[in-house]
Amino acid sequence: MDLNYSSEELAFRDEVRAWLTANLPADLRDKMASYEHLSKEDLVRWHRILAKQGWVAPSWPKEWGGTGWNVVQRYLFEEELGYAGSPPLIPFGLTMCAAVLLRFGTEAQKKRFLPRIYQGDDFWCQGYSEPGSGSDLASLKTKALKSGDHYVVTGQKIWTTLAHYADWIFCLVRTDPGSEKRQDGISFLLMDMKAPGITVRPLILMDGAHEVNEVFFDDVKVPAENLVHEEGKGWTVAKYLLGHERMNTGRIGESKRQLAALKEFSASRRNDERFRDRLSRLEIELTALEITNLRFLDRMRRSGQPPGADVSMLKIRGTEIQQGLTELMMDAADPAANDDFSSSVRKKYLSTRKTTIYAGSNEIQRNIIAKMTLGL
Repeated sequence: MDLNYSSEELAFRDEVRAWLTANLPADLRDKMASYEHLSKEDLVRWHRILAKQGWVAPSWPKEWGGTGWNVVQRYLFEEELGYAGSPPLIPFGLTMCAAVLLRFGTEAQKKRFLPRIYQGDDFWCQGYSEPGSGSDLASLKTKALKSGDHYVVTGQKIWTTLAHYADWIFCLVRTDPGSEKRQDGISFLLMDMKAPGITVRPLILMDGAHEVNEVFFDDVKVPAENLVHEEGKGWTVAKYLLGHERMNTGRIGESKRQLAALKEFSASRRNDERFRDRLSRLEIELTALEITNLRFLDRMRRSGQPPGADVSMLKIRGTEIQQGLTELMMDAADPAANDDFSSSVRKKYLSTRKTTIYAGSNEIQRNIIAKMTLGL
């Protein structure tokens, strides 16, 4: 096992870092540094800057616009984005739906959707969680009944991130309610958010942000050609997609940037031994997480296979470290201060509470590791 970067990989990292320094707009960098709200226009603008450079979809095949980078280069690129403080590349289209289309989609579906995802012409969201069907995703109840050349969809999704920005949503729906196994009879549909019968209602989080939503489907007609893979085999697609989602939740580069900011912000607490101890422990945990991520990369580099169930380790530790960093920021901030920075730190703290829940709660991730890796 080789956990060291080669000289070529280090040169690549330096090239990416220099480009980001020169091309990341200052106003977007400042918004990220102060934890300000990012509009749809902010997100799409950064997406299109990277698309113009040819770097917006590194993992895609070259014929569809990919860079041809190996798995280590792609990892380095993602971490440099986080370390530079760039706006996030929203994963629902670029990482998740695209991965599904490339693996399971028809040629017609690829030609229709992939170029528009690449250029940022279509903004996507994910329709998985439902009231009562979050971590237990196989219990979903949204129905899609076949009627001629289309499906009629009825039901509800919840906690749908950025649905109020989205042009399209990919959904898990139940096409065969009579299946004996809950995982059977589920299908994967692509739905136009402008279709009649779709209603988006905001859910305001405790940090005051409008990030997630409820989405209602009232007899929504979806062309049958928007079915991805086979009818009733959507669970296979969902499992494939979730592996890609969880590989990207560690956010090591972003956590390194937050750690550096925390050290600078808390310099006045150098004599607080308890605080220094907690900060040091968190830095060690972040280093250990980075080494664990490198182990996954080395395995993927040698095998050419996607991550397995044990990738859940990255999601668990990565999100817990993110929360730990914001907890220390709160401790370092003046609780009575009303300045912009202290206010933004409080918002960041509240926003980070959700990281251990999305993409499958950390409790569920531990169950996955126990079942799939330890055989319990």
